[in-house]
Amino acid sequence: MRDSSLSACTQAVLAAEVGHPPLALDYAAEAALIDLQDLEHSARDGLHIASLAGTWIALVNGFGGMRDHVGVQSFAPRLPDGLTSLSFSIVRCKLCFRVEVTARAATYRLTEGTGTLLIIHHAEPLTLNDSDPIELPIPASLSRESPAQRHGREPRRREPGGAPGNAGRRYLIEPKE
Repeated sequence: MRDSSLSACTQAVLAAEVGHPPLALDYAAEAALIDLQDLEHSARDGLHIASLAGTWIALVNGFGGMRDHVGVQSFAPRLPDGLTSLSFSIVRCKLCFRVEVTARAATYRLTEGTGTLLIIHHAEPLTLNDSDPIELPIPASLSRESPAQRHGREPRRREPGGAPGNAGRRYLIEPKE
């Protein structure tokens, strides 16, 4: 229903998973900016901490494609236009590894601990160890038309040049060049 401050981050993950990265980015930005731009007109009452934590979920589980499949960490990263890179670290089985994603490739590397760790990249199993990082290409995605949103429940649009609060529905996130 989108009547919760937790809706945007969850919908960002789902939109990314089913192949709608621009829509996912709109939802993720809304979760991140809920208090910074007072999107709910309630920042005076305190922060939406769960929505802010949900931003991490939107980025890592949405654009990083991270899932746990019966104890094996899998990734299906794919960045939307407007994001040039994403990186995050995960601790699993006493090993810390880093994931770095660009539009074309993902790099996985162990950063702490010794041993090996099985992970999956776009359905391809790979084993991380304490040697060199592993870089793999990101498969091309199918271009899809954005799904229709129920009137009044669509995410606030990110439009360069749009002012926060412009018509109550726009806010600005400038992508890095």
